[in-house]
Amino acid sequence: MRGISEKQAVMLSLISPESRVPKDHPLRRIKGMADQELERLSRVFDDMYSHTGRPSIPPERVLKSLILIALYSIRSERQFCEQLDYNLLFRWFLDMNMVEESFDPTVFTKNRERLMEHEVGRRFFDAVVRQAREAGLMSADHFTVDGTLIEAWASMKSFRPKGEKNSDRPTDGDPSNPTVDFHGEKRSNKTHESTTDPESRLMRKSRGKEAKLSYGAHFLMENRNGLLVDLAVTQATGTAEEEAAEAMLKRQGRKRVSPRSLGADKGYDTKGFVSMLRGRKVTPHVAQNTKRRGGSAIDGRTTRHGGYSVSQRIRKRVEEIGGWIKVIGGFRKTRFKGECRTQLAGWFVGAAYNLLRMAKLLPQGAV
Repeated sequence: MRGISEKQAVMLSLISPESRVPKDHPLRRIKGMADQELERLSRVFDDMYSHTGRPSIPPERVLKSLILIALYSIRSERQFCEQLDYNLLFRWFLDMNMVEESFDPTVFTKNRERLMEHEVGRRFFDAVVRQAREAGLMSADHFTVDGTLIEAWASMKSFRPKGEKNSDRPTDGDPSNPTVDFHGEKRSNKTHESTTDPESRLMRKSRGKEAKLSYGAHFLMENRNGLLVDLAVTQATGTAEEEAAEAMLKRQGRKRVSPRSLGADKGYDTKGFVSMLRGRKVTPHVAQNTKRRGGSAIDGRTTRHGGYSVSQRIRKRVEEIGGWIKVIGGFRKTRFKGECRTQLAGWFVGAAYNLLRMAKLLPQGAV
């Protein structure tokens, strides 16, 4: 029979967010892993804040909010604070009760400088990676590297000659969105820069594509389960991919991780990069670029082994990381100005990806 729509809502009820979250919800495992690592960072949080004055929003709550923003593709921190007012799942994840008010979006702005100063993003990402390594989910021998471009939070209208003032360029009288005609004007990173985000660089993804103000995003993946080992945000330059790959390998060396092989696409097939890998005693499992002038830097010494074909097959998994971070994590276009702020956001998007993968890979009852 047809149900009856009750217009009057229930006035009194006894309920907790815990009871509304399904027992098999993946966020339960993610919450347990995140809480475990945030507890280890408690001493860092103590150094971030003064011991006197008005209590702030707990830093653990702020960091877990950034994880939720990445997992649920929330387009802004302001929208997240709005949803936090009525989303019971978010309140449960942040350990908030039913009657507690949502916090103001400026909480993220005021805490961002603290997070960058104390390198909390890097520390939290490394803690998640260490947790995955201790659980036996990561390889310590075989890795893959890849790079992509993320669009900067700046328009092409802001890309002007260095030293030019706003009054030097004629406009149509519209101060908020003036019409700017730059057709036929030669523009390059040497002579121009963005007035909105000076650290961004004009770069195109490939031949025939349009050039955009961008940053470079670089991923280091382990080959066992496709987990993200390192993530670096750099300025978009022609050599950024090779330089970032070398820097990430050095960082793994400081953690006493010695890769035996490194897979990559044909964009890394240069004599300098291959020589660098061999100098570090890393086998270069780089895709051959036979159409490059001078031929490929990879020869039969590498391609004849079965491990090379295995690395090339597994190498495609790193594309899944870049796709998830861009589409789900909202990192196709950064919401922040400057390399440091974009890197901070990258740490938490990368950590969210790893936590989601680990929640699927770990056996039941492991967390």
